[in-house]
Amino acid sequence: MAEIERLTVTLPADLAAVLRAAVAEGDYASTSEAVREAVRDWRLKRLLQLQELAALKADIDRGLEDVAAGRVEGFDPARIIERGKQLLAGRTRSA
Repeated sequence: MAEIERLTVTLPADLAAVLRAAVAEGDYASTSEAVREAVRDWRLKRLLQLQELAALKADIDRGLEDVAAGRVEGFDPARIIERGKQLLAGRTRSA
């Protein structure tokens, strides 16, 4: 079994109420169980964010290499910005 460490956590009243309600409604056996799941979810979300950031940095590096090698023609920043906005809007709707 994993080693257990006791922590004291201070929450705003609204979040504490949500936590207590989740336990009262039977979603969790205890507030500790709910907090453990929240931390696990945060850890997974953070890992995914870091992977996406690494992929983005790799894409940027490839793009910069293309520019340095002269493989980029017809650079149109307005078109790139518009395409980025479209991609972001699509991602926001589906998220």
